[in-house]
Amino acid sequence: MTHSRRRLIELLDDAGITLSRALGQNYVADPNTVRRIARLAAVGPGDRVVEIGAGIGSLTLALAETGAEVLAIETDRHVVPVLRKVVEGLAVRVLEADATDLAWAAELGPGPWSLVANLPYNIATTLVLDVLEHVPAVERMLVMVQREVAERLAAGPGSRAYGIPSVKRAWWADAAIAGQVPASVFVPEPRVQSSLLRLARRPPPTTTLTPADVFALVNEAFGQRRKMLRRSLAAHPGLEAAAAEAGVATDSRPEQLDLDRWVALARALRGAGRGDR
Repeated sequence: MTHSRRRLIELLDDAGITLSRALGQNYVADPNTVRRIARLAAVGPGDRVVEIGAGIGSLTLALAETGAEVLAIETDRHVVPVLRKVVEGLAVRVLEADATDLAWAAELGPGPWSLVANLPYNIATTLVLDVLEHVPAVERMLVMVQREVAERLAAGPGSRAYGIPSVKRAWWADAAIAGQVPASVFVPEPRVQSSLLRLARRPPPTTTLTPADVFALVNEAFGQRRKMLRRSLAAHPGLEAAAAEAGVATDSRPEQLDLDRWVALARALRGAGRGDR
C-alpha cells in the first residue's frame, strides 16, 4: 500500500521530521501518481531498480508493488530509519548514501538496472549526466525533475531549450518527456513545475574522440550561443576549412548543430590543428 497524504504526514510527524525545500525534499503524497510513475517506468518481476532520494518510500512502495527488486538510496540520516521501517519485508534494500558520491560499480555490479526517481531539483541535471557517463549498468531511466530541466535534457537541435545538457545527453541516450506532475501531489508543494523524463541508452558516436574532446568545443560555442560559429570559435585555426569538411556552415549558431555535427566539427578541427590535411 503506497502512502496517502495523511499517512505520509503522520509518518513525518511521528519521526519529528521537517522537510526542507532547500534540500529538494518534496515528497509525492499521491498513490495514483507513484503508481503511474512505476507503470511508465515499465518495470516488473525480474527487473532491478535503483531509486535515488527515496525519502520515506512513497515511490519505493509503488516500485516494489510491481515485483521489481529495488535499491533505495537516501542521504538524510533522519529519514532513513523511517524508510527502513516502511519497506520492511519487501524486496527493497535501503542504502544510506549520497548518490553524488557513490561507488556505483560496487553497489550495483553488472547491469541491467533501471533508475526511477524523484530527483532533487538542484542536482538533477548533473546527476543524470553523471549516471549516463559513469554508470553503464543503468540502461534506462524515468526521473521526475523540474520541467525546464526535462525540456533541456530532451531537447533537439533548433529548439529554444537545446543547449549543452542536450548535446551531452545525446552522446549516451535518447530522451523524451513522458508526462507532467502537478505541484499539488507533493508535500510540501514545490514552487516549480515537474516533468517525467524518460531516457534509454544507445550506442555512443563511432569516433576516436572522447566525450571531453567534443564537449570542450560545445561548451566554448554555447558560451556565446547568440553568436555565429565563425565568431564564437574564431580562436581555432583553420575553422572555415574544418567546418566545410564537417558539413557545418560557419554562420550557424550552436543550437542548430546536432551531436553528429559537433563530433564531425571537433574531429575536423583536431586535424586542422595538427596540420593533417
